[in-house]
Amino acid sequence: MTSKPQYPPLSPLHTGVLGRCPRCGQGRFFDGYLTVARGCSVCELDYSEFDSGDGPAVFIILVVGFIVMGSALVVDVAYSPPYWVHAVLWLPLILILSLGTLRPLKGVFLASQFRTNAREGRLANGD
Repeated sequence: MTSKPQYPPLSPLHTGVLGRCPRCGQGRFFDGYLTVARGCSVCELDYSEFDSGDGPAVFIILVVGFIVMGSALVVDVAYSPPYWVHAVLWLPLILILSLGTLRPLKGVFLASQFRTNAREGRLANGD
């Protein structure tokens, strides 16, 4: 009789930020930059049930928007630079912060779904 392998509980923060399988911590979680793989190549966990939706993007929009707008206001009040300086300063910062944090945050959301066994809502009577 073969028993199922036992996996230790892994931190969703650790596995999500590193882009590793939330069950074994070894396999890759992403095929591309944001494309979730079909499954783990090590423990064969199926990733098809995982869906982060718009959650990571919403958090990033709020946090990056707060940082950039606050910084832009401080720079504008303190130095009154021309508009092109604002464009040169803040557009690259928006791109770097947004794209740099989107993949790790998506990984954390998906690993948290695995850890809490979250699934799509279903009605009890099957409707």
